[in-house]
This record gives sequence, structure tokens and C-alpha cells, in this order.
Amino acid sequence: MQDLAGKTAFVTGGASGIGFALGQAFAEEGMNVMLADIEADALAAALERLRNFAPCVRGVVCDVTDPASVAQAAEASYAAFEQVHVLCNNAGVAAGSGIDNFSLETWRWVLDVNVMGVLHGIGTFLPHIRAHGEGGHIVNTASMAGLQSGLGFSPYATSKYAVVAMSEGLALELKPHGVGVSVLCPGFVRTRIGRSGRNRPERYGPQQTPDPESPAGLLTAHIAAMLESGLDPKDVAAQVLAAIRNDELYVFTHPEMRDEVDERFAAIRAALDKAEQR
Repeated sequence: MQDLAGKTAFVTGGASGIGFALGQAFAEEGMNVMLADIEADALAAALERLRNFAPCVRGVVCDVTDPASVAQAAEASYAAFEQVHVLCNNAGVAAGSGIDNFSLETWRWVLDVNVMGVLHGIGTFLPHIRAHGEGGHIVNTASMAGLQSGLGFSPYATSKYAVVAMSEGLALELKPHGVGVSVLCPGFVRTRIGRSGRNRPERYGPQQTPDPESPAGLLTAHIAAMLESGLDPKDVAAQVLAAIRNDELYVFTHPEMRDEVDERFAAIRAALDKAEQR
């Protein structure tokens, strides 16, 4: 999609971080934008920050784990702007790495948001995008954690591996239909994902806090520090805009993390070589 002006974007997790930066970048390109987020107060604050773009920027409270909520958000978007062309499945949470803090409830929460949330977005908006015939693009936010296992036994990494696979498969199927797909794999970005527990619904049980001196606690502290000094979300949004225009599947924001991915690929190649020799 080269000409974005006048088109409409729907962005989940749009009240802060990468989602907000995407919404602002789209608005600056002359697009209509529907920001969707589970945090009503944060969403209201985000809309206030973008008041110069009103009425082309709207907001809707949406829980991506609930397909009915996503469907209602879609209907609000159609009512406001008629067609949606760019779908950004960006909402995500992080919690529960390691073997010492295993929790089924935490795994369910992370997978429901990070995987099923993406699926609900695709299932809701893709038929609409294909039907209006004006072209479109789907952006799924994964992570560099979806390409390497440095987090250990992690629901977050597991979910992001899934998003990469979903995006790759979706791109193959949608290419003949004129709908592009990008999978965003950022490294550390200045977002509030380290404080995901603020939005954890009661049905998933209480947030677990690891011992600060445990491996999980030390990893949590390290990640928090890296996020504080991470990339500006605006830089990420600029790369996503370029990927949409150039129909690029992979969006990598931290090329310096290549060695971590190469290590995994090298291990896979070595295992395949060994299998070939048997």
C-alpha cells in the first residue's frame, strides 16, 4: 500500500508504547485511526494527546482475548470510517519466565492476549478487508523473543514464536489477494510491557512476583533496565510504515541482535547436518 492518506488503520494496544506511536504515525500520514485498548483511562489520555487529528482519530475499549469485544470494536470502526485497510495486532503482555515460577494461569493469560488476540483480530477484520477490495495490510507484533530462546521456558517467547509462524503462513496465503502482511520483531523498546500485570484480569489469578534474587527475578530486573533505555517507539512506527509501503514481511528494529538468532540457526543447521550423516 503506497498511498495511505484517507485509508483507515485499526491498532490494538493503541493507548501507549508502540501502538500509540503507530496510531500517531498513521494520523500524520493522513489516515483515519481507531485506537483500541483495554485501559479506558489510558485510551482517553492517548486521544487527548492526538486531539489535533480529531475527528480522524477515535478510540474504543477492547479486550483482545474476547472475540466478541474485538467484533464490537470492529463495528465501531466501520461506523466511524466505513472501511478498515490496515490492521495492527499489537496488544501484548509479558509474564512468567522460568521453571521456578510455573503457572498455568499465567501461561493462559499470555497466550490468550499474544496469540489468540492476534487470531481474533485476523478472524474479525480479514473477511472485511478482502470484501471491500481496496487492498490492505496486516501488521502482527511479535518480538526478537519469537526467533530465539534467550528467555528460557517462557510463555512470552512461546507466544511470539507463534505470531511469527502465523504471520509467515498468512503472508503466503494472502499474497495473491493483494493483502500484505508484516511481522514486527522488535528488541527492547521504551514501552510499559514490563508492567503488563496492571491489566491482568482476575480470571487469570494473581500476578506472581518472583524472588528478586532468583533467576526469574534477576531476568525481570535486567529486562526492566533494558526497556528503560530502549528504542523510541516512534522509530519503530517509522519502520512499520516503510514495511507497509514496501510490502515487507519481516520488520527488525535491532540488527545488533542478529548474533542471537544466528546462534539458533547454526544449531539447527548442525543438527540437520548430523541427521544427514546418519
